[in-house]
Amino acid sequence: MGRTILGMLLGVVTMMVTIYAIESIGHLLYPPPAGLDPRNPEHLQMIVAVAPAGAMAMLVLGWTTGAFVGGWIAARIARHARAAAIAVALFVMAGVAGMMVMVPDHPKWVAVLGLVLPIPVALVAARLAGRREKTLPQ
Repeated sequence: MGRTILGMLLGVVTMMVTIYAIESIGHLLYPPPAGLDPRNPEHLQMIVAVAPAGAMAMLVLGWTTGAFVGGWIAARIARHARAAAIAVALFVMAGVAGMMVMVPDHPKWVAVLGLVLPIPVALVAARLAGRREKTLPQ
C-alpha cells in the first residue's frame, strides 16, 4: 500500500510540473493581451474569451500530457499500477472541472476533452509502464 500511495503522490507532483511546463510554453506562444493579468479572475475570463484555438489546444495538451506522464510515473512505482494512474487522472479532471467553474467561458470542446481524455491516457501510460518480469538464468 505504501508504494501505491508513494506512486500516486509522485505521479501527481509530476503531473503538476508537466502541466505547468506545457502551459508555460502555451503562454510564450500565445501571450495574454497587454495589460491583462492571468492571476486576476476577471482578467482571466477576458483572456479566455479572446484566446485563439491554439492557446486552448495547449491547455488540453498540457492536461493530457500531465495525465500521461504522471500516470506513467505513478504506475511505474505503485503496486496497483492502474489504480495509481487513474488517481492521477482524477486529479487532472478535478483541476479541469475547477477551472471550468472558475472560468465558464472556455470553449465546450476544451471542457469535454479535458474531462474525457485523462483516464484513457493514464491507462495507456499504466500499460506502457508495466513492469517486465525478470527471467532467471538457466
